[in-house]
Amino acid sequence: MSLVKGLKCRECSRLYPKQAIYVCEYCFGSLEVDYDYDAIKKNLTREKIGRGPKSLWRYRELLPLDGEPTVGLTSGFTPFFRAKNLAKHLGVNELYIKDDSASHLTWSFKDRVVSVALSKARELGFDTVSCASTGNLANAVAAHAAQSGLKCFIFIPSDLESAKVIASLVYGATLVAVRGNYDDVNRLCAEIAARYPWAFVNINIRPYYAEGSKTFGYEIAEQMGWRTPDHVVIPAASGSLLVKIWKAFKEFEKLGFLEKPVKSKLHCAQPDGCSPIAKAILEKAEVIKPEKPKTIAKSLAIGNPADGYYARDAVFQSGGSAAIVTDDEIRNGIKLLAQTEGVFTETAGGVTVASAKKLIEQGKIQKDESVVLAITGNGLKTQEAIQDSVGRPAVIEANVASFEEKVMGRYNGAPQEKVKR
Repeated sequence: MSLVKGLKCRECSRLYPKQAIYVCEYCFGSLEVDYDYDAIKKNLTREKIGRGPKSLWRYRELLPLDGEPTVGLTSGFTPFFRAKNLAKHLGVNELYIKDDSASHLTWSFKDRVVSVALSKARELGFDTVSCASTGNLANAVAAHAAQSGLKCFIFIPSDLESAKVIASLVYGATLVAVRGNYDDVNRLCAEIAARYPWAFVNINIRPYYAEGSKTFGYEIAEQMGWRTPDHVVIPAASGSLLVKIWKAFKEFEKLGFLEKPVKSKLHCAQPDGCSPIAKAILEKAEVIKPEKPKTIAKSLAIGNPADGYYARDAVFQSGGSAAIVTDDEIRNGIKLLAQTEGVFTETAGGVTVASAKKLIEQGKIQKDESVVLAITGNGLKTQEAIQDSVGRPAVIEANVASFEEKVMGRYNGAPQEKVKR
């Protein structure tokens, strides 16, 4: 028996069948998956989850497939750890890192959504997959398509980081660089999706794709001992990850899996050069104003966010807030996480760390409250952003005298005491 009833409009609640559609034909609201929670409650327990695979598919009953998953069987269940060094630096007692920079296959949380999207695409009979991407999604779609034998077309802005370009081309995908920003790319892809019978993961199968982000929230709750933290700081591009973490917490609460009711405050983290959702939250605005992105955090450079209103509403419902950080603060956030916890994150993670610092300094996160930082991608993908701010290696001759003069002499202002033999 399927645990998925179909699709439902998020605005007017009109019902639709389980097809590759994403917009309500009556009110033009976006569609989302409609689950049979009564049946799920009979089929899923905390104990069953605990016996499941060490992947996102341990939450299979809460994901939008009718059959068994066929793509991304090792994705998810990424590291979660207490970050004591960073906590001390930021002035809080209980700080955790949810680290999707270690995600399999492509070192970002997009492995989650793509595993679900491509499994559903195969279930719906597609043989070709595609996406519009700011980089991480491109890498994940290309890799998972290669692994599962699907044809693949990827569309990206032409100024994307070189590491992300290479990490899409290497899998054999057809990569198309579009002159323009992400919003231009996305509009083009919407037109192409209407002409070609392809599964565009973040367009015509977006309702299924987006559900994969819930597993980020499920894992936080399970890895914290079936409880949710006081605060979660989440980077936002389209806003979907924030929305789905909130949905995950509320689903676990509805199913009776949590030790206590959800009281987590969600905080939206965005860069100064592209912060339409965060500005709407901070200004308590009715309208989210589109922006033309200009930021080093290119994975967050979506000026007209598809889930912006839902992200704003989720933040308000949770009692959370938002922070906006500059490019220099992003670079400092990347270095701070690396130098305290040994985690090298991409620019989106720098936004998260810098935003958490700002929220703590503003008193929106208190010293004795638990905090989780959502680290969503690996720093090897965005090295250009910090290459001029991490220093240079000391270049020496191949002898001890040169080492002591050029390294140890500058290490603390004077040569170190030599080891006695």
